[in-house]
Amino acid sequence: MARFRVVATGGTFDEIHAGHIALLRKAFEVGEKVIIGVSSDAFAWKNKGKKLNHSFEQRVESLKKAIEAEFGDVDYVIAKLDNDFGPAVISGDVGALVASSETQSKGKLLNEIRAERGLNPVEVIAVSLVKAEDGLPISSTRIRAGEIDRQGRLLKDSRSRLNNS
Repeated sequence: MARFRVVATGGTFDEIHAGHIALLRKAFEVGEKVIIGVSSDAFAWKNKGKKLNHSFEQRVESLKKAIEAEFGDVDYVIAKLDNDFGPAVISGDVGALVASSETQSKGKLLNEIRAERGLNPVEVIAVSLVKAEDGLPISSTRIRAGEIDRQGRLLKDSRSRLNNS
């Protein structure tokens, strides 16, 4: 049973992977409706230094397909993020922020901004990073580099590099 009417979560979602699915699973578990922020191309590059494989439009389309495949008919909206918080800063409806354990500290800043705007604080719900076979977190960066696949399995090239080192 959902604990919140509306929750927010977000990311770049360049290569949809098991960590993204875990984040979304928690968001859909605790929220009736989920606002999913997707970093704009400019924000991902300028503020995070990310070299993306896919455009914003391609990332949104892949995200929609992954949500349908994993969760079926769920209530969500996708918002373009040009900053860290997007609609979570201005929407009084948002009751919780679902973030990775890596980014949960941004919840404190979010609540400070919301307080300045006269909005109630959100509950910050942290989701542990999903680890790959090698014990390191699964990330789009590692997938782009050819180290792991979307499930965190080491790819043959990276296994041989590990064995030869």
